[in-house]
Amino acid sequence: MNDTSRLPYRLRLPGPTAVPARVRQAIAGLVIDHHGPEFHALVGEIQRRIRPIFGTRGKVLTFAGSGTAAMEAALANIAPPGTPVLVVAHGQFGVRFGQIAQALGCKVDMLEVEWGTAPDPAAIRQQLEHRDYAALCVTHNETSTGVTADLPAIGALTKDRPTLLLVDSVSGIAGLPVEQDRWHLDLVIGASQKALMCPPGIGLVGISAKAWAVIERGHGGRFFWDFRKAGAALDKLEGAFTPPVSLMAGLAEALRMIEEEGFANVLARHRRLAAAMRAGLASLGLPPFPREAPSDTVAVVRVPDGLDGNVMIQNLYERYRTVVAGSRTHLSGKLIRIGTMGYVSESDILTDLHFIELTLRNLGIAPREGAGVAAAAALFARPLEERRAAA
Repeated sequence: MNDTSRLPYRLRLPGPTAVPARVRQAIAGLVIDHHGPEFHALVGEIQRRIRPIFGTRGKVLTFAGSGTAAMEAALANIAPPGTPVLVVAHGQFGVRFGQIAQALGCKVDMLEVEWGTAPDPAAIRQQLEHRDYAALCVTHNETSTGVTADLPAIGALTKDRPTLLLVDSVSGIAGLPVEQDRWHLDLVIGASQKALMCPPGIGLVGISAKAWAVIERGHGGRFFWDFRKAGAALDKLEGAFTPPVSLMAGLAEALRMIEEEGFANVLARHRRLAAAMRAGLASLGLPPFPREAPSDTVAVVRVPDGLDGNVMIQNLYERYRTVVAGSRTHLSGKLIRIGTMGYVSESDILTDLHFIELTLRNLGIAPREGAGVAAAAALFARPLEERRAAA
């Protein structure tokens, strides 16, 4: 085995993602009073900077917890036991949304979508006409398949219905366009460890006026996750309970970095890097798994016939200290998944493709030398207008 002691550890998962030094330094600062003026200023700054990323003028609640925790919290606040809920599942995290709803005692109907394809708004509309659902749950960016849902079209389906639209955008927020207000998304769920460039530990929920009306009517079944408490505390620029103050400092710094780059430029960078990654992987003989609507925050590709993707992942780490993901589902060994979100640059993509080519050679597959890097570099070299068309 090659000596990897001099190679840097490269976290290239579709979450958690690499955390920039500025964010790590902010987290390492002094712990401050969560009722004091310094924290009040921090919360105010986060609200000002996060709302444009969610595409809302409303409140974006923050909690100590993962994206899954925020998904559960969102459902718990609008769907007491016995509530009819429709869950659209086009991958692993849509299935998880259904499991959460079932655990909360909801009456769950699952709309199963073939993995690798996007949810069909017409099929969702047809299902909504069969039953009066309190909630429709959709995964925006399915990291298990690399497929993105058409949120504007889906939001139009619930705009004039009492049904609330819950969107898991954990791997979409800050890497993909989200227009909560304009697209009529009622509860948008995010988390700190993806395109927001922070460690895991903060769940976020943007809430529409329509959703607040349901939340404020209230029901039992939650205490820590009570959005009414969290909303009232946010009015005072505080948390309802002890917040993760150090992580919040890191989030504020990450949001400053996004604003410095320009959010439109951040989104364009994600599109460019994802397109280059897909082109490079295809040139190495790793075709995309998605058949439509490919994600800009994760590349999901099939491994060559006769190769176990898990062996490829292990070799990539052991030889090149590069950590990518496989599948934890029935597709285990058949896919690899690589993050193109957050603190990622063109050099990261080119390095990924170089190490993946070397890994394929280690395992007996010989793509054309330099094919992946060349395909990505060619896209990076195009004028901006051509890059946008290619993305």
